[in-house]
Amino acid sequence: MIGQRILVIGCCGSGKTTLSVKLGDISGLPVIHLDKLFWKPGWVQSTREEFLAVLQKELEKPAWIMDGNFNGSLPRRLEYCDMVIYLDYPRLVSLLGVITRVLKFHGRTRPDMGEGCPDRFDWSFLKYTWNFEKEQGRENKALVKKSGKPVVWLRSRREAGEFLEEVRRSLADKQSAG
Repeated sequence: MIGQRILVIGCCGSGKTTLSVKLGDISGLPVIHLDKLFWKPGWVQSTREEFLAVLQKELEKPAWIMDGNFNGSLPRRLEYCDMVIYLDYPRLVSLLGVITRVLKFHGRTRPDMGEGCPDRFDWSFLKYTWNFEKEQGRENKALVKKSGKPVVWLRSRREAGEFLEEVRRSLADKQSAG
């Protein structure tokens, strides 16, 4: 039902990390957070070369769940993945997800973020989230469709929960049969 190399993509605040961690717990696959690979302490960005070198090492591993966008690297990640999970939620849902996350982690570094990058309120990031679909989402969707990889399109948090439960049942049935 699921592959060994899974990309989880979608708008900021859609729950990519939450879904990835839960799927990792169910499947036993390791979870890789792109934010953790990209950001250095103090919100310093890795250079493109640094990021792509670290990313390449992760991509070559035999199994993973990788969450994050980093649009410029999507074609490379699509080459290596077995399947894509695309969180395609309404933008208000994603915006509220970002706001909730900032309120929960304000001033602290999230587990999926690079060390020394405490969560903060950022108007430009909220604007980016609101405009994600027209600025990056359309391109991401086109690349995913063009890749020919199997895609699970999830359009709500309820669908995400149902998907996780389906994976849990499928893996449990496989274990009991084997």
